[in-house]
Amino acid sequence: MSELYSPASPPYTLPTPTSNGFINSNNIYVGCQLYVDIKKDGQGEREYHKAQVLTIREANRSYRNNIISNDENNNDDLQHEYYVHYLEYNKRLDEWVTRDKIDWSRPIEPPTAAPLVSNGATPPPCTMASPYLGSPLSIGSVTPSPSPVPHMTREQELEKLRHHGAMTNSQSNIVKVKNIEKIQIGRYIVSPWYFSPYPEEFCDEPMIYICEYCLSYFAKERQLRRHLKKCKLLHPPGNEIYRDYEPNISFFEVDGHHQKTYCRNLCLLSKLFLDHKTLYYDVDPFLFYVLCVRDKKGCHIVGHFSKEKDSQEGHNLACILTLPQYQRQGYGRLLISFSYELSKVEGKIGTPEKPLSDLGLLSYRSYWSETIIDLLLEMHSNKEEISIHDISETTKIDPKDILQTLQSLGALKPYRAQQIIFLSDSVLAAHKRAKKKNLVSIDEALLHWTPPRFTQSQLKYAY
Repeated sequence: MSELYSPASPPYTLPTPTSNGFINSNNIYVGCQLYVDIKKDGQGEREYHKAQVLTIREANRSYRNNIISNDENNNDDLQHEYYVHYLEYNKRLDEWVTRDKIDWSRPIEPPTAAPLVSNGATPPPCTMASPYLGSPLSIGSVTPSPSPVPHMTREQELEKLRHHGAMTNSQSNIVKVKNIEKIQIGRYIVSPWYFSPYPEEFCDEPMIYICEYCLSYFAKERQLRRHLKKCKLLHPPGNEIYRDYEPNISFFEVDGHHQKTYCRNLCLLSKLFLDHKTLYYDVDPFLFYVLCVRDKKGCHIVGHFSKEKDSQEGHNLACILTLPQYQRQGYGRLLISFSYELSKVEGKIGTPEKPLSDLGLLSYRSYWSETIIDLLLEMHSNKEEISIHDISETTKIDPKDILQTLQSLGALKPYRAQQIIFLSDSVLAAHKRAKKKNLVSIDEALLHWTPPRFTQSQLKYAY
């Protein structure tokens, strides 16, 4: 694997900025800001956007040989690739670029001390003053641990990412770098968005091949073909608790304790498309609900959500993902709706674990708005009054989420020293347009599920 240079030990002697505050174009190091062509296809006129260099590696051999043959001075800097974050853009657009994508006519700025923030909860960038390694957080926590940051090598941190803890928020610099170029799962080839701690020997491969039934991963297509001849799974290894024939979809409940390998593979796959969670390998405390579409060949994974077996905070969902090839088809909303159907069977008020990803937050706001407005219109047609508590008891949506949704809709109005719910014409029109999309919905009559019960010893000792 190409060597990565940490911010604390760049491969060059740090140049001194010139009198105008900029640095020489032949000396790029971590933290520099420059202009990069953001267009992926390279067709037409270039579109340059300001970006920050997060890390540097040696260029691949073919590019390096081409550069050396065309560069008489054989400048060492020309033989490197730069992992850049486009300022004010989502982190999923971060990528490796070669020097031919950089606009050399514009000045290169040295690192700034101020943290950079972009859409999608991008962690602060690495600067010369910041540590290379972050500190781990406890399960479900969003507050940094006060413990000192131990010094670890890149290999040690990768090992820790693969073997300790659960899914939690982290700002470790190493997770900034996408390490997988492409994956093939079923008939789809997908470009990952974020880092996922697959074994390091897979990171130099141009493609990872994933079995869509057991989620085992392979470096070569021939290995996958050989595996498919032996793999007996045609659906996730759990209980089918929901089946609808129109459309052909199913939900499977998979226990993280009984199906460790599958659930760990599922988490690795999910981390490729989730930035706000850092994957660890403790899947025992979780149940996974996997959504599949069915055909004659089997059940093909669309997405999933995970749920703690015993959430003290009342979370009915810990992590949610719709795979990119199935997004914008209503499946994210379907996963959310299903989580609340389970809460109704349990008789509990539920809320998702925070923070949500940018796409997750949009899906939740859409579901909450539609569900709450549907209920309000029904009560209005029956000329009945309803309170926030009543809405929560009926929908199993947490009162705080209901209040935030109503506030975002501008539906809370003061009236005679109290708050009333008022839906404007624009809100009703938007709701009407959303209903016309005819998205897939959950039929509670098709749910065959009894809430699993776990003793304290089972939860504590992972039975």
